[in-house]
Amino acid sequence: MKRSVLISSALSVVMLATAACGNGGSSSGADGKTEITASFYPVAWLAERVGGANAEVAVLTKPGTEPHDLELSPRQVAEITETDLAVYVKGLQPAVDDAVAQHAADRSLDVSSLVELIPADEHAHADEHAHEGEGEHAEEAHEHEGEHDPHLWLDPSRMAAAATGLGERLAEADPAHAADYRANAQKVAGELGALDGEFEDGLARCEQKTIVTSHAAFSYLADRYGLEQVAIAGIDPDSEPSPRRMAELSDRIKELGVTTVFTETLVSPRLAQTLADGAGVKTAVLDPLEGVKEGSGDDYLSVQRRNLAALKDALVCS
Repeated sequence: MKRSVLISSALSVVMLATAACGNGGSSSGADGKTEITASFYPVAWLAERVGGANAEVAVLTKPGTEPHDLELSPRQVAEITETDLAVYVKGLQPAVDDAVAQHAADRSLDVSSLVELIPADEHAHADEHAHEGEGEHAEEAHEHEGEHDPHLWLDPSRMAAAATGLGERLAEADPAHAADYRANAQKVAGELGALDGEFEDGLARCEQKTIVTSHAAFSYLADRYGLEQVAIAGIDPDSEPSPRRMAELSDRIKELGVTTVFTETLVSPRLAQTLADGAGVKTAVLDPLEGVKEGSGDDYLSVQRRNLAALKDALVCS
């Protein structure tokens, strides 16, 4: 989908949703700043860039922590209750979804509502139990049918749309600084558009189109740039594939001529390394950008550019 269509969609959703802003257009944080509570790193990065000098951003997921299984402390629930705006991705962190629904439904922005979503790729999870056919595991697989993949931030064009939508939401929440929020959103959307162009150019001429990943976090990236994702685990990185699934993946790697199995930064590389060793290929890091380590000088843009370099090498792009 073109960036202009995504941004138009974001604006439409925001204009419909912002009438119920809960703080009456005032800023209640320290020094009159708008208090934003972000669920995890990518949306926190976006909130900091769009909010700029007029916002104070708190992050619920600690640096270097895998966000999928976040459990909220009573203090964090209170933070959501008191915030001017909670920014999150629905479907990624159930505890956050529940807390927002109960305590900040009219003071929240689900970033996934701003972009076109794609279905969850539960192929790895389903294959793990495909031959069991019935029982608890089969029921679990059916529960995931029809869900959407929450990992939208890995597509820079969707993040550009999210930046525009967040700018409009903040402008509605804090009209006195509306022009600043919109200008910040335009700037970051432009940076993300440039990054999108780098990915399009860098991945346009590649000998290989298949990426083998630790878990199914890269569907949006693959969808945007014409790649095929083959995941060891499903949406949940903690799910464990069966020996049969691992053998099937090894055969597929050899059949397709895949050169690399991608590991991650916040998840153990054990399974990916085992698969790579068995298939006789190398490993490399492809960061799902679910968080950055404390003290790191990286940000969303630098990690994505490192991801692009890793992809170009693994896919033999010219």
